[in-house]
Amino acid sequence: MLGPADLAFIDRVTWGANESTAVEFLALGRDRWLERQLHPGPKDRLPAAAQAIINALPIATRPLTEIAWPLTAQQRNANQIPDAEQKKTLQQAFQQSLNELGRQAATRSLLRDLYSADQLREKMTWFWFNHFNVHLYKSDIRETIGDYEEHLRHNALGRFRDLLRATATHPAMLRYLDNSENAKGHINENYAREIMELHTMGVGSGYTQEDVQELARILTGVGVNFQPPDPNTPKPNTVAQPDHIRAGLFEFNPARHDYGIKHFLGHTIEGRGFSEVEQALDILARQPATATYVSRKIATYFMSDAPPDALVQRMAQSFRTTDGDIVSVLLVMFKSPEFIGSLSAKTKYKDPMQFVLSAVRLAYDTKVILNAGPIVGWLNRLAQGLYNHPTPDGYPMTAAAWSGPGQMATRFEIARQIGSNAAGMFKAPPPDASEHPAFPQIASAFYFNVVQHTLSAATRSALEQAGSPQEWNTLFLSSPEFMR
Repeated sequence: MLGPADLAFIDRVTWGANESTAVEFLALGRDRWLERQLHPGPKDRLPAAAQAIINALPIATRPLTEIAWPLTAQQRNANQIPDAEQKKTLQQAFQQSLNELGRQAATRSLLRDLYSADQLREKMTWFWFNHFNVHLYKSDIRETIGDYEEHLRHNALGRFRDLLRATATHPAMLRYLDNSENAKGHINENYAREIMELHTMGVGSGYTQEDVQELARILTGVGVNFQPPDPNTPKPNTVAQPDHIRAGLFEFNPARHDYGIKHFLGHTIEGRGFSEVEQALDILARQPATATYVSRKIATYFMSDAPPDALVQRMAQSFRTTDGDIVSVLLVMFKSPEFIGSLSAKTKYKDPMQFVLSAVRLAYDTKVILNAGPIVGWLNRLAQGLYNHPTPDGYPMTAAAWSGPGQMATRFEIARQIGSNAAGMFKAPPPDASEHPAFPQIASAFYFNVVQHTLSAATRSALEQAGSPQEWNTLFLSSPEFMR
């Protein structure tokens, strides 16, 4: 039988405990279940209905170039129309196309978060997106956001160095932090600064303004090209431009690169084109400060606002000795006495993402939603919208950011909507006008056998006063215990 400690363990590793996850946990035991979470297979383990929705999304079946190149032509044509009204109409159509791509990315992401049996991969995907944050509504990032998230997901349980390269060569990041504008003679330090401050070493870790400037020089020419190759245009002279790289929308343009010698974090980097970038990423990924900074963020995400420093240092040691193997770092944390001790203490307050997803996972389990729009709306109302943090630091992971009175009032209203199924999640978008029967009370065998043992006497007493299943659901999802 699943005990309170096991329930708390599942809650931390996943987007929220529910009956189907508990069944697999009991069948495998904690160690084997965790091993499966740390080493998921290449294929998604999703209910057929959820997989079918994802398979029907164009972003799931078409390469990014096949999505972006027609949109580039659409935008160019709109801008060339002399008639103002017609131009406005075409520009609105272009924006609608971008919005639709953002909606598809959110739908796929939320379906995986809610229903994938490989929960840790999905939870780490969100962590890395927040760590390497880009903003959906800057420029035309909406057309690349789904592909960007896929690259993060592919490397979510791999090596940190691979994540660093995946983001450094992706058009979403290069557009968001302006490195597509970074060229010899027109240096833009924005991305170089954020790599060191937010992605790797962290503030106050010993790098200097000169290191930022030298990294910006290394990154010159690293950009994007949204124009499809023209078969009528001769290829670049491979003798004159041997370093030219074009891979999808990514382009390294040697004509824009500063080939001078750079001095970066105590290393001399010769002018060798894109290989300079590879060398700089190697240096950054292997900095002791990077190991500590990333380990502390992971521990904060899973454990508490102030994770024990001794544990962070052991995680950082694992990061260094395994060359940034994320699974090894996670394993040190999950197996630690500090992590096990934190389960009963309930030290981690749920941010909006964890609150909403855990509520929907518990309330509906394998009942697959057809419309992710309400969930997107709830997250926006709670100020943690998907892909919607405007600055590169990502959303805060500490309780103070999410526990104010206004936040709590909104959570209670969302709990009521989830508990009564009044939000139209089971209607295909756009929702029709028909009513859907309220979902039955959450108080299933799973609750009576497991969850009730984690509740205080006051919470159980309040639940007993509920006048309807919908009210019971609302009270349960609003309880102090469910918030942690």
